[in-house]
Amino acid sequence: MARGLLLQTGSAGLPYSQPIGKHPLNPQAEVTLDNCDREPIHIPGATQDHGALLAFTDDGRLAWASGNAAEFLGARLPELGAPVDPAMLDGQLREALASLAEGMAGISYQHEVKRGDATFDLIAHHNGTLRIAEFERRERHDLDLGAFAIMAHRSLGLLRQQRGLQGLLEVAVQELRALTGFDRVMAYRFRHDASGDVVAESRRDDLEPFLNRRYPAGDIPAQARRLYVVNTLRLIADVGSRPVPLAGVGGQGPLDMSYCALRSVSPIHIEYLSNMGVAASMSVSIVVGGQLWGMLACHHMEPRQVPYAVRMACDVLAQLLANNVQSLLASEHAQHMAVATSLRARVIEQTLHAEDALQALGPFAGELATTFGAQGVVIAENGHTVAEGATPAQAQALVKWLDGLEPSGMREGLWSTTTLTGLPADLAACLSHWCGILALRIDDLGGGWLVLLRREQIETIAWGGRPEKNYVNGPLGPRLTPRGSFDVWKETVRGMAVPWTRSELEMAGALRDELARAANVRHAELGRARNQMLAVLGHDLRNPLQTIAMAAHVLERGEDSAKLGQRITRSSTRMERLISQVLDMSRLQSGLGLGVKRQPVDMVHLVEEAVQEATMAHPGTRFELQLPQALVVQADGDRLMQLMDNLVGNARQHGAPDAPLVIRLRREGNKAIVQVANTAAPIPPDVAGTLFTPYKRSSLGNERNRGGLGLGLHIAREIALAHGGSLSYAYEDPLVVFTLELPGAVLG
Repeated sequence: MARGLLLQTGSAGLPYSQPIGKHPLNPQAEVTLDNCDREPIHIPGATQDHGALLAFTDDGRLAWASGNAAEFLGARLPELGAPVDPAMLDGQLREALASLAEGMAGISYQHEVKRGDATFDLIAHHNGTLRIAEFERRERHDLDLGAFAIMAHRSLGLLRQQRGLQGLLEVAVQELRALTGFDRVMAYRFRHDASGDVVAESRRDDLEPFLNRRYPAGDIPAQARRLYVVNTLRLIADVGSRPVPLAGVGGQGPLDMSYCALRSVSPIHIEYLSNMGVAASMSVSIVVGGQLWGMLACHHMEPRQVPYAVRMACDVLAQLLANNVQSLLASEHAQHMAVATSLRARVIEQTLHAEDALQALGPFAGELATTFGAQGVVIAENGHTVAEGATPAQAQALVKWLDGLEPSGMREGLWSTTTLTGLPADLAACLSHWCGILALRIDDLGGGWLVLLRREQIETIAWGGRPEKNYVNGPLGPRLTPRGSFDVWKETVRGMAVPWTRSELEMAGALRDELARAANVRHAELGRARNQMLAVLGHDLRNPLQTIAMAAHVLERGEDSAKLGQRITRSSTRMERLISQVLDMSRLQSGLGLGVKRQPVDMVHLVEEAVQEATMAHPGTRFELQLPQALVVQADGDRLMQLMDNLVGNARQHGAPDAPLVIRLRREGNKAIVQVANTAAPIPPDVAGTLFTPYKRSSLGNERNRGGLGLGLHIAREIALAHGGSLSYAYEDPLVVFTLELPGAVLG
């Protein structure tokens, strides 16, 4: 070795007196399966022995040479670091190296080079300041170019004819095996967690099938996956061969062999292949969108050198396969997004006209679940929760936890998971089998959630050997060794849901943004209406206050106190009603809810009391009552009286003056039904859609209810919801009917 030169020996090129499991740059560190994802496999310091490598600087000096180069090429090489004498290189080699002067990094150029009776494939590429030349000897029987060209053309044609993903992969493995002669060719598709499945296979009949087996992410470490993207074809011609060390000029650091065809193999990978009984392997990457989507993995039970031209044909086949895969995935994505866009447009249109998110999103719960592949939907806003699929207890517990999330814990208003691991134990226990959660915060100011739920996917995985790592004595010493058995080992996996796809997360993000914008529009409209209502409130409170003040002044003078007392009572009641409505709205909009205190209440007595109060306040009002003897419910009597007052007042104000108000009370199973009706024309559909909406501009200056704020029906419905019930409108000619349902409230 010339003075000042460096013998680069890496993880595959260390002298055999030193443990091969040592790290190439730090001999004190073991290369084990615990740290193999950090093993610098791009600088192994050695080549495979079926070829030779030379690297030249841009100014024509020999910088690196594999230890077998002179013998392999049958040439006398210059000293490392010395200029290359043009006379020492034949014209073909000089031409090949000259072609790299302006080359792009990683782009390989192939040349045929003859030296005596030998013919070589020269594979040259540019990397940094070096021109790297790799030589592989061609054997005379290697290739019948005419027959091979026909075969390759046929393979490409068959791939183009496929219209489905599985068909593409099955044709690919069959044709790749026909082109290369490997004993086994597998299509391997990666999952979201970097594990992968054998999804198609062509093999020798006597070999054990690997189809449908899954292999853990650790079988292909992260840095290996990176190299599979930048260098898409990798041949290991002889697993049992000895690596050939590289020698180079000292002081320049190790040679980056990321793009080299002859790069030697990690000892851990050699051990892995040996455990499988594989003597030669080749892998061709399927790169989709710049990511390693899958691989075509080839195994042979004896050493096998595949000619460079055949390998390049396989690489072209894999690129065509990748293009077709990308087209199919893009088409599927586009179709999915089109459906989602149509649904989103309809949801937002409804949201802009609806009273709240529950009313807007509720009718679309089924479509949302189908579009996102979910089995449950939860909608929550202002303390109210609607669940489809999940139980109310599960929905409320999840929403409460989501409300406590910090914005930093979400990504642009989204939070997702496919496992309950990491959630509080009590919440995980409550959610039970709902392991997949995709939550959209639909209102940044007022809160509110749209949550899509997936059940756990109970899956039996056929692993290609046990996925966990074991400490055993491997052939390279006592250390963590690759899995020594590749027999099928089945595992039942629970507590995991199907992962949310990129398309689904993209759709969720777009829907979340639109819902947030719609909520902002609604907040702006409510703000304007609220300000106007406050002005009306200030005006309407002034009149009863003036009446009370005048009555007090007259009382001081001793005039008719009975009539004045009635006037004071009416004015005070009106003020109390206005102030109560505003306070209730404040509680609702702050998310506190109205609050109910349940106790036994006789609904018959409550209705009669409400009718009596209305008759005293408005003596001309007539009622038609259809009541049972008694109907006792578990409810908040004061809140139900408030609800009845609102319904009776609304019916009186809008009903025909000469027709009675109808109140019906009945029991249906464990449900109490109250109906308040008045004779009137049907409510127009555009008005009916906003009956329960607060702060309606149409409520201002209403001829039939000049003193109202338009909050009565909204608060009445909130009282019904707080009891787990509902309040709805319907027309039963000639009656406008409001129906209160209180499910599960009847006692006795």
